[in-house]
Amino acid sequence: MHPAVAELLELLTLERIETNLFRGQNEARSGPRVFGGQVLAQALRACAATVEGRMPHSLHGYFLRPGDSRLPILFDVDRIRDGSSFTTRRVRGIQNGEPIFAMSASFQVAEEGLDHQVPAPDWPAAEVLEDDTRVAQRLQGTDPNVMPWATRERPFESRSVYPVGTPQPEAPVKPAWYRLRAEIDDDPVLHCCLLAYCSDMGLMSTSLVPHMAHTPRAHIIGASLDHAMWFHRPLRVDDWFLYDRDSPSAGGARGFNRGSFYDRAGRLFASAAQESLVRVRRDME
Repeated sequence: MHPAVAELLELLTLERIETNLFRGQNEARSGPRVFGGQVLAQALRACAATVEGRMPHSLHGYFLRPGDSRLPILFDVDRIRDGSSFTTRRVRGIQNGEPIFAMSASFQVAEEGLDHQVPAPDWPAAEVLEDDTRVAQRLQGTDPNVMPWATRERPFESRSVYPVGTPQPEAPVKPAWYRLRAEIDDDPVLHCCLLAYCSDMGLMSTSLVPHMAHTPRAHIIGASLDHAMWFHRPLRVDDWFLYDRDSPSAGGARGFNRGSFYDRAGRLFASAAQESLVRVRRDME
């Protein structure tokens, strides 16, 4: 198994301290701040550990403080409601006695119902695109849009339709294919947690796409502010899936971003939305 995948799976094996209290560790190479996708995935995993026989269908979270990668995170789950069809949980991620993250998650029993979806966009297939890590390693030190974390191998391989170093689209769009770097078992909750991790990859920078020519990524102070996801259909993260992202609006030092997840067959299986801080550094204006 790829070492980055093995590490992430270990991080999602939370330590249960009490009935509703869990402890999670951090990625070894995450830098001084904890990656938001890691916190999302661990928080969803903690909530799911208090639910039986139901799958997550939505989550809504707020990043309250930067997470310190040197400290473990405590996840305190509140069992808000156990209904006949839906279960609601609230969780706080805590470091040094202060919340760094808060999230509500809802779970549902399996039900049949009306079914439709918008068609998948017609972007190039993953097989004809280059690995983003290879591109970043090649351009490191020569392109201000290549950030340090882009050059290390993460648990998910990504292949962008508009990779860094190539002309970017005029529209605020950022389509890319993703795949976990190893095959894993069929645990559906685990696949949802891993998708939550992946959902924070590249989403914030979608709002920067129309501005990259005159305001490169190195000139931006960026951070996720809030994050929401909806799980529509069964999913797997160890085969290629399309993360089709766009940014309808940026203003007030914030960028709003959306994402749709499609499998190779064109099934829309999840959606995401996030607002992020996108503040131009004053020393580089």
